[in-house]
Amino acid sequence: MTAEPAARPVPGAAAPPAGQVTGGAPVVRRRVTVRGVVQGVGFRPFVYALAADLGLTGHVTNTGEGVVAEVEGPAAATAAFCDRVAGEAPPLAVVQSVRHEPVPAVGDTAFRIVPSRPGGPRRTLVAPDTATCDACLAELRDPGDRRHRHPFITCTHCGPRFTIVTALPYDRAHTTMAGFPLCGRCAREYADPADRRFHAQPVACHDCGPRLRLLTRGAPGPVEDRAGDPIARARALLAAGAVLAVKGLGGYHLACDAANESAVRLLRQRKARGGKPFAVMATEPADVEPLVEMDAAERALLSGSRRPIVLLRRRAAAAPAGGAGIAAAVAPGSADLGVMLPYTPVHHLLLGLPGDPPGPRLLVMTSGNLGGEPIVTRDDEALERLAPLADAWLTHDRPIHVPCDDSVVRIVDGEELPLRRSRGYAPFPVPLPVPVTAALAAGGDLKNTFCLGEGRQAWLSAHVGDMDDLATLTAFEHAARHLSGITGVTPRLGAADRHPGYRSAALADRRFGSRLRLVQHHHAHVAAVMADNGLDGSSPVIGVAFDGTGAGDDGAVWGGEVLVADYDGYRRAAHLRYVPLPGGDAAVRHPYRMALAHLRAAGLPWDAGLPCTAACPPGERQVLERQLERGLHCVPTSSMGRLFDAVSSLAGLCHHATYEAQAAIELEAAAASFRGPRPERPGYTFALRPDDGSGGPAAPLLIDPAPVLAAVVADLAAGVGPAAVAAAFHAAVAGAVRGVCAGLRARTGLATVALSGGVFANALLSSACCRGLREDGFTVLRHRQVPPNDGGLALGQLVVAARVPRTTEPTLPPEA
Repeated sequence: MTAEPAARPVPGAAAPPAGQVTGGAPVVRRRVTVRGVVQGVGFRPFVYALAADLGLTGHVTNTGEGVVAEVEGPAAATAAFCDRVAGEAPPLAVVQSVRHEPVPAVGDTAFRIVPSRPGGPRRTLVAPDTATCDACLAELRDPGDRRHRHPFITCTHCGPRFTIVTALPYDRAHTTMAGFPLCGRCAREYADPADRRFHAQPVACHDCGPRLRLLTRGAPGPVEDRAGDPIARARALLAAGAVLAVKGLGGYHLACDAANESAVRLLRQRKARGGKPFAVMATEPADVEPLVEMDAAERALLSGSRRPIVLLRRRAAAAPAGGAGIAAAVAPGSADLGVMLPYTPVHHLLLGLPGDPPGPRLLVMTSGNLGGEPIVTRDDEALERLAPLADAWLTHDRPIHVPCDDSVVRIVDGEELPLRRSRGYAPFPVPLPVPVTAALAAGGDLKNTFCLGEGRQAWLSAHVGDMDDLATLTAFEHAARHLSGITGVTPRLGAADRHPGYRSAALADRRFGSRLRLVQHHHAHVAAVMADNGLDGSSPVIGVAFDGTGAGDDGAVWGGEVLVADYDGYRRAAHLRYVPLPGGDAAVRHPYRMALAHLRAAGLPWDAGLPCTAACPPGERQVLERQLERGLHCVPTSSMGRLFDAVSSLAGLCHHATYEAQAAIELEAAAASFRGPRPERPGYTFALRPDDGSGGPAAPLLIDPAPVLAAVVADLAAGVGPAAVAAAFHAAVAGAVRGVCAGLRARTGLATVALSGGVFANALLSSACCRGLREDGFTVLRHRQVPPNDGGLALGQLVVAARVPRTTEPTLPPEA
């Protein structure tokens, strides 16, 4: 549909000629511009109703700036309109500003919604995709409603937004619904101010489309199954153990019955998933309550309109009592279970409506792709690329314009901590505490998310993926063009990681050349959490940046860093003691290599009884010993992530990592399972001393894990279990953070600590560090809107590289 419905007068509203006095009150007219998330959320219908309530005439339209209304009537009524337009906005709207100015009265006799005005500046915000609302869900379930079981039911308050927008202003013609003309009944609803679907751009019904299809494997390719209702057939396939490719809002999922062990193992094998946990979709919270612990904040997040995957701590004894079971292969070795609730009508139908035949109550829902590739969005690609993975395809004919994976969030100490910011959150902007020049920050190579910024707003992309193949690079460029188009930001500067081998940096270099600014990895992490918490940079912070890998200034691999930093610079104030990284990526894939490297650096023997020693084949052990002696292919690393890997292997938990951070995740799971007394054990204390190689009172502190490793070895020899070792290690790391920050406060006077980096996705560690630092009188900053891992890196790059300089720059405090 490309045309707006005919204008309708406000009932009972009639205006006198321009400027005429009515009842002693002069007629005035005001132009009101509303910016924020005000398109695709029912804002124009809301304005229409508000004008009707106040007896005003005029019009409202979408523009590139937002929503612009002109209202005419008595001065008191127009003033009331300006006051109420923000405070009474629709539930999905986010009003960032309201500007109004007087304009000449023209004598309108009605209030109209007029066609959108394309062109001009683009500063409106597209709404994220939103879960099916309760009103639509009631219609979906009602046999007497004309949209009963309609797989694409939506209204002004729910449904696809970001993933279907092709241009602004947000109208049906600028979405992937443009190819589905409205039937007569939908057109009447769309044009009726009293209807919930008044100006709902994705509105549709069984007659309009889109339409579902089910395809199954055939020769020479997939063939359409026309045997009956595609949903009923798909549910039967899932119940029989099939793997189904399901087209969603921002891409395809791969789905199977989460209670069927063989189906889950088949999906894991086909996708080459290794041991990485799957997320599950539950019909309702009650279906997972026997399996996980869930507090009020987690329940609210799980059930809200964004519907992310929520990481919930698994119960110690997760045998369901009257609830759905779950296959062991869903999330092996993880302390958490990722859970989400249905967020599209198709999901609700797949899981079954009241009265439907029994079917799976829990479904594995994982991204439709091979490991490392971007999520599949196009139907032809789904039939080709997912053919080795899926037994059938539940698809439809509404195109997906913007890929958008599921978001992943957890609650830590009652607060949201995003781990992947995507569907439901993107492209909503992050407000910036400092102004920036129009710029694009490319992020990192893992968990890539890029960032566009200008002025005091930053728009982070949806999750792109790992930048290790051409498909992901192509997806990055497509997403960057689209986000630039809908935000109106034309970047003049680029920002990227300083790592010389990052593909994201090479891509940015090709685009910006001399206008590219490189930012040190851990400085970007600290800057990201500062910006996330609204700090203007006028005072530095103690930034604790713990992760797996980042290029250091000295050519080493950093990752256990404590910086004194602001947006303009940083000083390395403390770091984990260097150990060799034997064989680079080989040490990441085989944590026993990191364990043996750490033991050697600590002067501890490779006793045959240690789990990490036993895990290393004898021939490899001999080669590794010579490699470490001679320093061959052994870049020094201060990575805290690699230390977690080492202790995981040393404790006998994980020797071979099949996905990123597996060893650390299994170490956290072991610590979470510990049910003994306080986890502190004798000897689990890091040594803190000045860096011998730097000299002087301003030398960085070295955080030496040798005493902790010696205590771990002693405990293992005494028969202490891995859970106790893991819990004590977590407590020791938190204690080291407290000790270092106390020492730096004494040197610098700084009392604000910022925690960032992928290691702080660990809920146990994050909570322990925060609790201890607050007990010591520190203000503690943690991530709230962007992930602590590399998914938040681009925000830090942006504020470091593109910040508009101050007249007077702050300086880092001198060392005492």
